[in-house]
Amino acid sequence: MGCIHEITGHTKLTGLLGSPVAHSISPLMHNESFKMLGLDYVYLCFDVPEDNLETVFNGLKKLNIAGFNCTMPDKTRICQLVDELSPAASMIGAVNTVVNDNGKFIGHNTDGIGYMQSVKDAGYDITGSTMTLLGAGGAASSIFVQAALDGVKNINIFSIKDRFWEKAERMVEAVNKNTDCTARLMELGDDALLADSIADSQILTNATSVGMAPNVDGCIVSDNSMLPEGLIVSDVIYNPMETKLLKMAKERGCKTFNGMYMLLYQGAEAFKIWTGREMPVEHIKKLYFNKNQ
Repeated sequence: MGCIHEITGHTKLTGLLGSPVAHSISPLMHNESFKMLGLDYVYLCFDVPEDNLETVFNGLKKLNIAGFNCTMPDKTRICQLVDELSPAASMIGAVNTVVNDNGKFIGHNTDGIGYMQSVKDAGYDITGSTMTLLGAGGAASSIFVQAALDGVKNINIFSIKDRFWEKAERMVEAVNKNTDCTARLMELGDDALLADSIADSQILTNATSVGMAPNVDGCIVSDNSMLPEGLIVSDVIYNPMETKLLKMAKERGCKTFNGMYMLLYQGAEAFKIWTGREMPVEHIKKLYFNKNQ
C-alpha cells in the first residue's frame, strides 16, 4: 500500500537521523499516519553519522524542520545540541525525538515508554521481576529508567567500560536512590557472572547493536546453555527480525520478541509530540507490524 500523500507548499518536514537508516520502517508508519489523519507532514530518512550531526542539525533548524527522530549513533550527541531536554531525556542522557517548539528545539526520549509497552503487547507483566539488561547506551538507558519507574524490582546492567560507563554509574545511583528498584552495573566479560544474573532473571534484554544487520552473527551471550527454558528474551533490534540471540533463545524453549513493537510505540509517542494527535496504532500495527512479529 502506498503511503506518501500529496506534498504542498505548506508540508511540514519530519524525519530520522542516524546511520544506518535505509532499513527503517519509520517512514512507512509515520507517512501512513499523516495520510490517514489528513495531516500535511512528511517523514524522510537522513543517513547522518555522529561526526556530521551538528552540521546537519544546524541546517535542519534553518529549514524550520517540525521535528525528527534520532537513532544510533546520534542519540547521545544530540543532547548537547538541542536547546532544552525533557526531564526523562535529561535523566537518561539520550534523545530519540526532537520537536521544534516555535523555534526552540526540545529533546525527548520515548524509547523506554515504547519498550515497556512492547513487553505488554508481547503478553508479559514484568512488574516486581528481575531483568538482565545488556548495554548502557541510549536505548539501554531509556529502558533501564522506564523499567525502574514501572515497577521492575531488580535490574542488572552489563556493559563494556566505554564512554557510557560513567553515565550508567550515575543513573544506577539515581535509580537506587529515587525508586524502589535495586540496580547493579557490572562489566561484560565474565560469562559466569552473566549466567548467574540471567538464571535469577525473568527477562533478558539486549539493548545493544550487537547482532544488528549487517553483522548478524554477533551475540553477547556466548552459549545458549546460559538461557534457561521459560526465560523471556527480548532484543531491541528488528533488522534482522530474529537475531542470533533470539534464535539461540528459541532453541532453548525461551519466550522471545524483537524490537518491532518498541519501534511502533516509541514512534507513536513521537508522533503525538510533533502533531498533538494520536497515531492510529492499530491500523499501523496491522499494516506493517503483525506479519513481522
